[in-house]
Amino acid sequence: MNLIFLGPPGAGKGTHAQRLMHEFGIPQISTGDMLRQAIKAGTPLGLSAQRYIEAGELVPDEVVIGIVKERLQAEDCQKGYILDGFPRTVPQAEALSQFARIDMALNLSLADEVIIRRLSGRRVCSQCGSTFHTSNLGGKDTCPKCGEKLVQRKDDAPDTIRNRLNVYAVQTAPLIDYYEGQGLLRTVECDPEATADETYLQVKEALGIA
Repeated sequence: MNLIFLGPPGAGKGTHAQRLMHEFGIPQISTGDMLRQAIKAGTPLGLSAQRYIEAGELVPDEVVIGIVKERLQAEDCQKGYILDGFPRTVPQAEALSQFARIDMALNLSLADEVIIRRLSGRRVCSQCGSTFHTSNLGGKDTCPKCGEKLVQRKDDAPDTIRNRLNVYAVQTAPLIDYYEGQGLLRTVECDPEATADETYLQVKEALGIA
């Protein structure tokens, strides 16, 4: 099954895509993670993309489309995949349709105020890369796994989150209508009080695999 996960930043796309990946053995393809790795490595792609990501803006289409097209040709994608973070615009979706067949687009819907609270509290270990939330750290600023300092990514700062949500509303939300028009859209209304397991069950039900 070839899937696209839609939804604003912080709605849980990556979390549930990873669970599906482990349960069903199809890769989660996150363009955001690939770009962050390129930035950390200081590659030409990473350097050109860095200023867009840190400002909460979109990386140019030609960069992202090239990355995705190459990735979908890999052997582990032949039985299916989950696109997480791509496409971000209708033109990207149209470009994707030229080299990939999509079976379903899953939209995770969550209120902006909940997203801001979730993302602004996120911290990442500067050493091992593990992610935590301030609500679970008891006021500590060191990694529970390795003891190194926890940091807030620039794209998790509240002002940047609001900008990312604005960018999503203008440029990415139209994909909901695009895929609905193709009969491929399924939507999960995420309950902020629900556990991750409860939301994951909703995701599987929406995909028809529960």
